[in-house]
Amino acid sequence: MKNRIIDLAQQLIRRPSVSPDDQGCQQIIAERLQALGFRIEWLPFNDTLNLWAKHGEGAPVVAFAGHTDVVPAGDESQWRYPPFSAQIVDDMLYGRGAADMKGSLAAMIVAAEKYVNAHPQHRGTIGLLITSDEEAAAKDGTVRVVDTLMARGERIDYCLVGEPSSAQCLGDVVKNGRRGSITANLIIQGVQGHVAYPHLADNPVHNALPFLTALTAYQWDQGNRFFPPTSLQIANIQAGTGSNNVIPGELFVQFNLRYSTEVTDEIIKRTVAAMLQQYGLTYRIDWQLSGKPFLTEAGKLVSAVTDSLREIAHIEPRLETGGGTSDGRFIALMGAEVVELGPLNASIHKVNECVSCHDLALLGQVYRAMLNKLLSGAEG
Repeated sequence: MKNRIIDLAQQLIRRPSVSPDDQGCQQIIAERLQALGFRIEWLPFNDTLNLWAKHGEGAPVVAFAGHTDVVPAGDESQWRYPPFSAQIVDDMLYGRGAADMKGSLAAMIVAAEKYVNAHPQHRGTIGLLITSDEEAAAKDGTVRVVDTLMARGERIDYCLVGEPSSAQCLGDVVKNGRRGSITANLIIQGVQGHVAYPHLADNPVHNALPFLTALTAYQWDQGNRFFPPTSLQIANIQAGTGSNNVIPGELFVQFNLRYSTEVTDEIIKRTVAAMLQQYGLTYRIDWQLSGKPFLTEAGKLVSAVTDSLREIAHIEPRLETGGGTSDGRFIALMGAEVVELGPLNASIHKVNECVSCHDLALLGQVYRAMLNKLLSGAEG
């Protein structure tokens, strides 16, 4: 199993599939799945390629979800090995996407192959939902596929997303939810003028300071047993013409909230609007909702994944909801139970991204064991 996973991971890494350009990765996957009897459906939207593949019929529908796109490699001279060469040194597979998440994809595909070969008449449906638009805009990828499936009445019961969830060793962390993410693009309006004549101008930077102080100090909630407290961070502030003698006419502030299930995006919007009004500011604000929080509580999927990790990796995983967003937020809208399990996240998006070949082999075994528990009810 290990050799097959590593070989496929290398094939995928050697394709420089910077988001959203798939570079033929999904074609490699589709050909393997089609040879196994999977029904292949292509769902392209604009410049994004999406693959929805199924084997079997009926419920339950157990899906793997992942992405073939990667972030840019950056300055390739800083890499120990060329970022798309997929070199293996001391059992570590190096390359952009090795951990995030072509290694996971390879483990998923081989696990599905092994399971279907052993259980060609398995109950239920195995699905693979793969996109090339996760690392960038995430607007024509999984979210569009989910909309399409829901519109025609298809469902997913259980979904494992192969994002690199592990912290110190494989399987020590399973993500069973994610915080919501919402960004505000705020413009505070003033009156431009000469710094020597402030009475003829209205400085939006000065006016905004009390509001910004209150905004950053505001306690949104205390979190709960699944989520940490909601956090807010200012990401960008811009004002002025670049001259030292001009009072700016506008102040641009961009801030993001990662929020728990204790608040909603509507509560956040109303609270910010009330604060802006309280401080008498003239403003325009544009909100961008990246995703609402989702949570998969204890159930069949969590049990299948955690039990498989105990048996295969001999580790007691902990459930967490921290970190950024993932495409799991879209799949959860279908009513599916969703968890994330993948390799270590220590090197993702960094120079010299890498993944342990040993860990990928274990991951494939865990994925296959999960399928056994959800579809066969026992190890096969």
